[in-house]
Amino acid sequence: MSTTPMRLAVLGSGKGSNLQAIFDAIDAERLHAEVICVISDVEDAFILERARQRGVPAEYVDGAPFRTRLDGDAERRVIDLVRQHGGTHIALAGYMRMIKAGLLEAFPGRVINIHPSLLPAFPGLEAWTQAVEAGARESGCTVHFVDPGMDTGPIILQRSVPVLPGDTPAVLHARIQQQEHLAYPEALQAIAEGRGGAPTG
Repeated sequence: MSTTPMRLAVLGSGKGSNLQAIFDAIDAERLHAEVICVISDVEDAFILERARQRGVPAEYVDGAPFRTRLDGDAERRVIDLVRQHGGTHIALAGYMRMIKAGLLEAFPGRVINIHPSLLPAFPGLEAWTQAVEAGARESGCTVHFVDPGMDTGPIILQRSVPVLPGDTPAVLHARIQQQEHLAYPEALQAIAEGRGGAPTG
C-alpha cells in the first residue's frame, strides 16, 4: 500500500453523514486518506459545517442555472477547487446533481459514488422508497465508479439489508445508511490499496 494517503475531495448536498463516516474511518486508521476539501451546491448544507468543524476547507459552489446537473461554470469551478487543494479522487456523498463529462475527464476513474440500493436495482432518487413500493425483499447500498449514466458505473462494493414487513421508506433508509457508513470507507480503502478495480481513463 502506498504511504501517501488518498487525497479526497467530497461533494455533498445534505447533512454529510457519509462524510462523517469517512472522517471516523480515517481517525480509526481504517482508511488511509485525507479529506482535502468539501464542496456543496447548498450554501447552508450541514456537510459544510462538518468540514469546518474539522478544519477542512468548505466550499459552496452555486450550480445555477442548472437544477439537476453539474455543468458549465459551476463544473469548471469544482474542477479548479479540487485541483487547487491537490485532490486526487472525488467522493460523492449525497450530491444531488448528475456528474457530466468535464469532471469525469478531469479525474478519470477517480470519481466515486455511494447509492442507497443494490444496483442495478432502483437507480435515481429515493431508492429506498422505490424498494418499499416495489415490494422488494432486499435492498442495500452500492459504492461505484461514476460514469455519464444514472448510477450505471462499475460496482466496487455492495452491502445488503433486508426489507422487513411493515418497513416505511424512512425506516428502510435508516437501515441502509448504517451499511453505507461501513461500505464507503471500506470501498475507498480498497481503491487506496489498488484493489478497487478502477476503470482506465
